Amino acid sequence: MLAPLIPRAVNERPRANDRRVMSGMVDKIRTGITWRDLPERYGPWQTVYSRFRRYALDGVFTRILQQIQAQADASGVVDWLVQIAPTIVCAHQHSAATGREGVRAA
Repeated sequence: MLAPLIPRAVNERPRANDRRVMSGMVDKIRTGITWRDLPERYGPWQTVYSRFRRYALDGVFTRILQQIQAQADASGVVDWLVQIAPTIVCAHQHSAATGREGVRAA
């Protein structure tokens, strides 16, 4: 659940619905649309954008990700084994000369 991880408002003004605003952020990232083209169901695009920017600058997204990963790791849901396919691993151009006889490594 994300609700406890989202910062609370510090002023007395009424705040836009957190769920709706977060859904707008996810939809924008998922679809790649511009902020101005965000559907009206998420509220004013300026609200979604300003909260997204504030959360990004304050490190909220990083803290949320770390918390979710810690919870998943504690419950054993995450398998941290990483596999890399050799077809996508590229060596640096200078590594091509290593291992040959007569060539000194720098």
